[in-house]
Amino acid sequence: MSIHAKTEGKTPLLATMPAMEWDGTGSCPMREVLDLIGDSWSLLTIINLQSGPRRFNVLRRMIEGISQRMLTVTLRSLERDGLITRTVKPTSPPEVTYALTEIGHSIAVPIGALGEWAVNNRDHLRAARKAFDEAKVD
Repeated sequence: MSIHAKTEGKTPLLATMPAMEWDGTGSCPMREVLDLIGDSWSLLTIINLQSGPRRFNVLRRMIEGISQRMLTVTLRSLERDGLITRTVKPTSPPEVTYALTEIGHSIAVPIGALGEWAVNNRDHLRAARKAFDEAKVD
């Protein structure tokens, strides 16, 4: 990831952080993590599993707008990356639950920080978007 920017004050220069350093395989830690959780379905799944294990249909009802197929794809991806576990109880029919792993729970801190930033800046973003759109109409 090649980023050239200046920052002032206490804002960190992101391009100089270890998270942005290339690892020799054509990637950097930040890109790799964003690929894992950068879509809204993954974030919403993690958020909804934070309070405890859930069955598939419960998760599907909790995550408004997600299709059965997309939830299946999301859960498999998160399981592959070690963020969730899938537990099957040998009942008839099988009872399958999904839960966050320790590393899955740990991602709540940076997601929470991003959420806090969103709350603090949403009005500014909306105002900027409105001003931009109105300027383009003229």
